[in-house]
Amino acid sequence: MKTIDELLSEGVAGKRVFVRADLNVPLDGTTITDDGRIRAVLPTVKALADAGARVVVASHLGRPKGAPDPAFSLAPAAARLGELLGADVAFATDTVGESAASTVAGLADGQVAVVENLRFNAGETSKDDAERGAFADQLAALADVYVGDGFGAVHRKHASVFDLPARLPHYAGYLIATEVGVLRKLTDDVKRPYVVALGGAKVSDKLAVIDQLLGKADRILIGGGMAYTFLKAKGYEIGSSLVQEDQVPVVQEYLERAEKSGVELVLPVDTLVADEFPDMKAKAPGNPENVAADAIPAGKMGLDIGPETRKLYASKLADAATVFWNGPMGVFEHPDYAEGTKAVAQALLDSPGFTVVGGGDSAAAVRTLGFDEQAFGHISTGGGASLEYLEGKTLPGLAALED
Repeated sequence: MKTIDELLSEGVAGKRVFVRADLNVPLDGTTITDDGRIRAVLPTVKALADAGARVVVASHLGRPKGAPDPAFSLAPAAARLGELLGADVAFATDTVGESAASTVAGLADGQVAVVENLRFNAGETSKDDAERGAFADQLAALADVYVGDGFGAVHRKHASVFDLPARLPHYAGYLIATEVGVLRKLTDDVKRPYVVALGGAKVSDKLAVIDQLLGKADRILIGGGMAYTFLKAKGYEIGSSLVQEDQVPVVQEYLERAEKSGVELVLPVDTLVADEFPDMKAKAPGNPENVAADAIPAGKMGLDIGPETRKLYASKLADAATVFWNGPMGVFEHPDYAEGTKAVAQALLDSPGFTVVGGGDSAAAVRTLGFDEQAFGHISTGGGASLEYLEGKTLPGLAALED
């Protein structure tokens, strides 16, 4: 795929450049609680603006139902982008309507505009090729050139990600180029030992990537809510912990495959439990109790890996040459159940190898828990996209940028 550096070498002064970003930031009302995704696209937007392009930034935010919804407006993201750029950023109150047309027409060389949430338009996410294509045609009318830099959306076959690049000269932005380069280090040019830490709530979200990693990773560490389905598959008592009963047979098969293939699949040896899921808003004490992972009492719910597991996982990460981490080890948003996730994050920092935090909740945890983002090898902006790449899937947004 051609990159933004090639576009800049060709000259962009006066050209309308459509940047498909990922500004899908978490909001508390209209307050952005984590601006990491906005900062991630800054190098691309700034380079284009500095070169005299008229930059049109577009993104989705949340899951509106194909119609305008003020709760999912990109206005806060546009304002934050302007603050980070240190320049005024115009905001269009629609995506392809009169406001977008007049806002883009009013841009001077080097200026930036953000159009309203792409998903306020049904054509963006439609499964009908013609409907998506019609919306892509409307988007194409706003620009002369397309730059894809929304890595968090490249696994979606959406109009702005998949159909629009076919209608304009297209290039990969700095973020996508970086993300793809990092993921290739996890698939094509892996330095060993290669250790993967997987967490999060649902084991079903991770089965496909575990399937691939059983033939590639040296060790796989399991935590988070998904760990209890693994413990159940081992025949252990798990109390009222989260479990996907329908996935137990698949997990049993994976445990057998790991043993036969020599992949070390490591499960928790102890876990913090409580009577119920904690009150996340009040942050009331959860009164956690540490128990052996194979003997969770009836009525108790596992909410984080225990202290012995933290030590075990740190030891398994200590000599890693390559580490990929996706998914928290527990309910990190509550202080009583954040220590497992903290321990894994710290183990990545202490590791001498190349460390990749695979986006999503893992990236949020790094920032929420106060770690220095720059100390990690790479923090991805796309959890789902990263996982699907590691699963070996063709990602529509990357395929569309290939020539």
